[in-house]
Amino acid sequence: MSETGAASRRDSFYGRRKGHALRATQADTLTRVLDTLRVDTAAAAPDDLRRLFEADVADVALEIGFGGGEHLLHRAATEPGTGRIGAEPFVNGMAKAAAAIDAREPGNLRLFDRDAAELLDWLPPASLSVVDLLYPDPWHKRRHWKRRFVSAANLQRIARVLQPGGLFRFASDIPSYVDWTLIAVTADPQFEWTAEDADDWRLPFPGWPGTRYEQKAIREGRRGTYLSFRRL
Repeated sequence: MSETGAASRRDSFYGRRKGHALRATQADTLTRVLDTLRVDTAAAAPDDLRRLFEADVADVALEIGFGGGEHLLHRAATEPGTGRIGAEPFVNGMAKAAAAIDAREPGNLRLFDRDAAELLDWLPPASLSVVDLLYPDPWHKRRHWKRRFVSAANLQRIARVLQPGGLFRFASDIPSYVDWTLIAVTADPQFEWTAEDADDWRLPFPGWPGTRYEQKAIREGRRGTYLSFRRL
């Protein structure tokens, strides 16, 4: 993959890569955790993705853009039989998660600190049971909507790596992004929306722990919408 191609895909996903400077202890922890848990896309992907994990896992899930890692770490702790890959290019978010991971040392967790589209292209076909995209950057301005992660190209990537019956789960407090996602995914014949009544999109997913982004939205008077799509 060329640097130009990688940059183009990153532009469609996230803005800043770094925030405030990390303290020395944060930087050391981040380096140590990534050295152990980073997924190396320069190497060939294993035929069985479960081999990436120290723990004996039955299936593998991916969370794209995990922020500070609250949801990722909660799922890793409460669902030890599932291997989880967390993708987060924002250094400060990855550093926050790394501090918690360093204390827990979960055997069912791996990390990726670059563009999630690159990781999706590396993963074997039909290797994931779940792909989570939770409270992603909404890119509010119309001229920036093309940078939203939900796109025809990325839906193709997600469909390729999801097992039949696997779930693509999306959550946002931004109505325009919810509408954007519903239109895009329901237009893709590889997916079906699983909702049967209003509670299926008004209530969080089963086992949802809440996130700091969700709490911020609630404080500001916004409520999240929770969409699940099944891979056909």
